[in-house]
Amino acid sequence: MNDTTPQTGRDTEDDDGSMSRRSVLWTTAGVAGAGLGLGGLGGGSAAAAEGAHRPESAAPARKGRTMAGVPFERRGTVRVGLIGLGNRGGSMIDLYLAVPGVQVVAVCDPVRAKTEAAAAKVVQAGQPAPAVYTNGEDDYENLCKRGDIDFIHVATPWDVHFEMAKTALLNGKHVGVECPVAMRLDELWALVDLSERTRRHCMQLENCCYGRNEMRVLRMAHAGRFGELLHGAGAYNHDLRDLMFSPTYYEGPWRRLWHTRLRGDLYPNHGFGPVANYMDVNRGDRAVSISSFGTPALGLAEYREANMPPGDPSWKETYIESDRTISMVRTAKGRVIRLEHDVSTPHPYSRINSLGGTKGVFEDYPARIYVEPDHKDHQWGDFAAYADWDHWLWKEHANPPGGHGGMDYIMVFRLMQCMQLGLVPDFDVYDAATWTAPVPLSHLSVKANGAPQEIPDFTRGEWRKARSGVDSEKPGA
Repeated sequence: MNDTTPQTGRDTEDDDGSMSRRSVLWTTAGVAGAGLGLGGLGGGSAAAAEGAHRPESAAPARKGRTMAGVPFERRGTVRVGLIGLGNRGGSMIDLYLAVPGVQVVAVCDPVRAKTEAAAAKVVQAGQPAPAVYTNGEDDYENLCKRGDIDFIHVATPWDVHFEMAKTALLNGKHVGVECPVAMRLDELWALVDLSERTRRHCMQLENCCYGRNEMRVLRMAHAGRFGELLHGAGAYNHDLRDLMFSPTYYEGPWRRLWHTRLRGDLYPNHGFGPVANYMDVNRGDRAVSISSFGTPALGLAEYREANMPPGDPSWKETYIESDRTISMVRTAKGRVIRLEHDVSTPHPYSRINSLGGTKGVFEDYPARIYVEPDHKDHQWGDFAAYADWDHWLWKEHANPPGGHGGMDYIMVFRLMQCMQLGLVPDFDVYDAATWTAPVPLSHLSVKANGAPQEIPDFTRGEWRKARSGVDSEKPGA
């Protein structure tokens, strides 16, 4: 998530420029040499999202055992390492330090000042000084090799999420990755396979699943208050133009350069994750296809024209990312999920966050509800009147610390609780792959004038089995 409050603030989660030197080297060379920014970009290129990486009707053979329903190993203290200490990682360290029974043992970022600031926070919290890894772009590999880390949090630019998650898994660590977990379909399959082979969890750290409204709607949906579920919607509609052209907010142009590579939904997780939870996607239903449509790419070029001086490096860039992408996801049960993405035009912040069924509907931004038999006058009802439906996590932590209205802390607290008590995590690698699959698939669909693209069954059939998720039971003493 990206704003200081869920509605109005500034980006943090996807702005962790702490590892962006390599991203800048990879991407600026490709943009300068290819005009459209599509050539010479390795795993981040548009070409890599196509061709050999199109989904297949049959899932590849499982190389390990399913991770669905697999609990963490119980441990009294969870030892954490953080990779990337920019806007997101630098703030998340505070939340780990706020959870009892969690020790931050190692931090990594090529910018020494960031590692020093992070280490100082750990010491100020009364913990031993953490090991510091700041020796170049690949020093995270040494952090992953340590024998005293249980969980690794990756908060770096998108370009390197896959390699870092892969390295963590291969070194026997559970890993959580900021959105999106990877940018290519073959990378998503690779993470699924690695998680199954190494018996370590690889999770998308989707904080929006832990928002107070989202968790309240989740409980109401599972209790049948909306009847049989029919449709939902989620989005990442957030005007980021000033931040993407800021010379200081992001460290380098890594995020803006993704707008020179792909045309579809670059950031589907915040909208998709909560609605997938409402509908028990991967837990009784599954997403089977996506059709995406995109507008012309005009917003960033217009902003550059009005605000950037001649000679700015951005003038070498040609933007192809649709200003607004609208996708329709179909599920095995015939439900429909609408996803939107727009960071290039002026508009208020919205994740839409809507759910409808045979007995009523909820819509967010602003939050409002209409469910039978409570409402029969065709007028929206006050969602605040349904506070009794709050998830136990929000009842137990009514005023959580941290940004994004407290959802960040709720996510960290619950993840650490699952590790300490040896519980099954609320979501797993199959959810990470499913929620991220719209990145490459929406690009293909937009290029094909909205032609449906198959969403792979990353669970290899496990989705048919009902199992727990974010709508969890409060653990016993």
